[in-house]
Amino acid sequence: MTGWQWADVEVAVPRPEVRLPGVAMAGFRQRIGGNVRIAMVAHPSVTLLFDLSESGGIVRESAGTSRRGSFVAGLLPGGLRTGGRAGECLQIRLSPAVATAVLGVSAELTGAVATLEEVWGRDAERTEERLRVAPTWDERFAIATDLLARRLATAPPRVEPEVARAWHRTLAARGRVRIDGLAEEVGWSRQRLWSRFRAQFGLTPKRAAGLVRFDHAAHLLAAGHPASSVAALSGYADQSHLHREARAITGLTPATLATAPWLAIDDVAWPAPPRARPSG
Repeated sequence: MTGWQWADVEVAVPRPEVRLPGVAMAGFRQRIGGNVRIAMVAHPSVTLLFDLSESGGIVRESAGTSRRGSFVAGLLPGGLRTGGRAGECLQIRLSPAVATAVLGVSAELTGAVATLEEVWGRDAERTEERLRVAPTWDERFAIATDLLARRLATAPPRVEPEVARAWHRTLAARGRVRIDGLAEEVGWSRQRLWSRFRAQFGLTPKRAAGLVRFDHAAHLLAAGHPASSVAALSGYADQSHLHREARAITGLTPATLATAPWLAIDDVAWPAPPRARPSG
């Protein structure tokens, strides 16, 4: 485990040798008491958040409702905010293909937020309790990794190789892909790729590319780049285009997004492969 502190939050990440493909984990501990309130920025993954506080300290708000405790957020959850009092949580990001295997759902979660029990049944409560009583983050990461690995090993294939390949190409290109080119690369027609991708991931290849491109732009904004250059570097037509996309996905302006608390620690909590972040 490696650790890091930012403001009033301690961040822990697993050692490289315990990481699974398509899975990223980070542990968070709020060091100082008091209520916090954070707008979660959309990310191209399905998110599991285990509330490890003793009294269910995490509160999430989405679609006008407020609920307490652990949850799963699919791709593009609308207006999701989390808050609560000091405590600990384990956040796990799953690629859509991995999420389909370990949760049994992916497309059904697109744009939605659900409790872990609604998605995972009794396994959710048992896993949450094991994670809560584990004395170190290393042990928590090991518990979660073992659970996910066992589910991956026994789950039947749910995502076609062509769909998975199209997704990985979209990630590698930071969302700047042509759908016709993707279809040609995987050996399908544009219509077949469009329909199969949407059926298995819950969103079209074009919308997926837009989410990946936006994630790239959000990190450039958080790194201090001006919106005008971020628009150009990320492939938007102009700054107004970036502004509209930021409002549509997060409800925030680029200026507000640049100071989002979770983005400030994103590269620490979720260390990326060498080519996943821009150099300029």
